[in-house]
Amino acid sequence: MEALLKEFLLYLSSLKNYSLNTLKSYAGDISDFLVYLEKNHLNPSDISYSVVMAYLSNLKERGFNPFSIARRLSSLRNFLIFLKERGVLEPDFFDLLESPKLPKRLPKVLTLDEVDRLLQAPNLSDPLGYRDRTMLELLYATGLRVSELVNLRLGQINLNLGFLRVVGKGEKERLVPIGEVALQYLETYLEKIRAKFVTSKSKDYVFLNRRGGPLTRQRFWQIIKKYAKAVGIEPLKISPHVLRHSFATHLLEGGADLRALQMMLGHSSLLTTQIYTHLDLKRLKETYEKFHPRAAS
Repeated sequence: MEALLKEFLLYLSSLKNYSLNTLKSYAGDISDFLVYLEKNHLNPSDISYSVVMAYLSNLKERGFNPFSIARRLSSLRNFLIFLKERGVLEPDFFDLLESPKLPKRLPKVLTLDEVDRLLQAPNLSDPLGYRDRTMLELLYATGLRVSELVNLRLGQINLNLGFLRVVGKGEKERLVPIGEVALQYLETYLEKIRAKFVTSKSKDYVFLNRRGGPLTRQRFWQIIKKYAKAVGIEPLKISPHVLRHSFATHLLEGGADLRALQMMLGHSSLLTTQIYTHLDLKRLKETYEKFHPRAAS
């Protein structure tokens, strides 16, 4: 099974062109299922509808929430289909595997005041602080995913036009405009700050750590948490993705077109972008109930 898992990950990498982060997610999900099979003395030929359902019940008993279970089931279903195509599994019971009903979960969003406090938290007299401010400004101005931000290369920036050429999920490219404020920080960072960190291993990454290497996603998570804590934003409310959600929500609240927002976020389907419409309507209702004199008895 371990050999089959490696073959499956190679298939996803080479033919499906999945990113490293997606491959890690698949590997973790499926490895957990393989451990479950081993603990219960089950072989690949023993995999059946009842075995998979028992595994999903096991996940629930271990405290996994419906969203995590649904994700693991999606990974497992794709792996089982792969096993069937390789002749390892005979019965086709995959259509019977239904994902758990998921509660509607709206994305967390910062208020304009919280965004402003967060952006002003870094110390601009410190080169690392200036780098951090530039990253935060760029993240909020463009709605990039954190992986897109830390992997940004010099050749993807057009300062004259004020655009980024972003390489997103599935190696899909999109053009994203940069706001004037973020553009000013980026220009100054590239002209005066970045050179302080450059070493022989820096290559063409835009944002570098103190040793000259590219920042990791995990390190930027730590950075944004540190600044949020310093300005009194709840740690559970903040993450790089929350700034992406805030970018989208604040644009929509300001009257942005949904399809333009879809292009900037790099969503393959408009249905994914429409979650922000629900969020906007929720806020609209809250505002109405708060301020209309006859909204509540």
